[in-house]
Amino acid sequence: MLKSAKIYVAGSNGMVGSAIIRVLKASGYLNIIAKSSNELDLKNQQAVCDFFNYEQPEYVFLAAAKVGGIHANNTYPAAFIYDNIMIQSNVIHASYESKVKKLLFLGSSCIYPKMAPQPLKEEYLLSGSLEPTNEAYAIAKIAGLKMCQFYKQQYGCNFISTMPTNLFGINDNFNLENSHVLPALLRKFIEAKQTNKQEVNIWGSGSPMREFLYVDDLAEACLFLMKNYNDAETVNIGTGEEVTIKELAETIMKIVGFEGNLVFDASKPDGTPRKLLDVSKINSLGWKHKVTLEEGIKRTLNWIEEYNFEMFIN
Repeated sequence: MLKSAKIYVAGSNGMVGSAIIRVLKASGYLNIIAKSSNELDLKNQQAVCDFFNYEQPEYVFLAAAKVGGIHANNTYPAAFIYDNIMIQSNVIHASYESKVKKLLFLGSSCIYPKMAPQPLKEEYLLSGSLEPTNEAYAIAKIAGLKMCQFYKQQYGCNFISTMPTNLFGINDNFNLENSHVLPALLRKFIEAKQTNKQEVNIWGSGSPMREFLYVDDLAEACLFLMKNYNDAETVNIGTGEEVTIKELAETIMKIVGFEGNLVFDASKPDGTPRKLLDVSKINSLGWKHKVTLEEGIKRTLNWIEEYNFEMFIN
């Protein structure tokens, strides 16, 4: 991929898209196209076709998606499946029609069956039932990665797909109505410390195990795969390390400096009991994560404090 190549990052205002742009620029790629959702509605097929016909990007990072935590996925399943299928279908098909050289599609680790063996290998896809709380989102993402495979099979398109683990970092979503667990906990502990609360309430039992990847590490992995990987099979991106939600809460609590108590609400859903990716494939290709969980949380907290926390929680 030449430094002068025209690169379109779909979802450039989101946590993942903005991280990909940071990494691209740091690596010397400056011919980057970025459009906000207000400028380009990726659910509008004609608008997407017109955009590709005009811009003619050579490479596409498809990081645009409707995302959220357990509460959001449970509450708005129709919106999650519709929006994501429309976004990815329009971008993938327009990339084919405009002869994009290569496209990288970002899926999600939630595509794997709820009770699949751990750690999750790429070949476990479609081997069992999905976690009900995020089934709509998972089905949409499975459709996206299969679309990439079938466009490669039928048309010879160099479209690849990746399955990232749980992500966090700069430009994350801190809205408690639809955020993921790590940013939600980070916000809760910051606010509890600021208001001198004696306890922080946490959804579920605290026993589920999760893997977390700092978003700039993901962006590095995406660039690495764009430059070095061309196979149809999807690739997991993660750390290969996991913690319980209780351990995560205790880690964030220590970094933020909250000295109160943790209260776990077992009446709330836990979601999948365990979700650890097998990252031996991407490690064997030559990529490995660099940022530890603690370091990533510290970087995120520093970013929040530098840019005024109130700007990012409403």
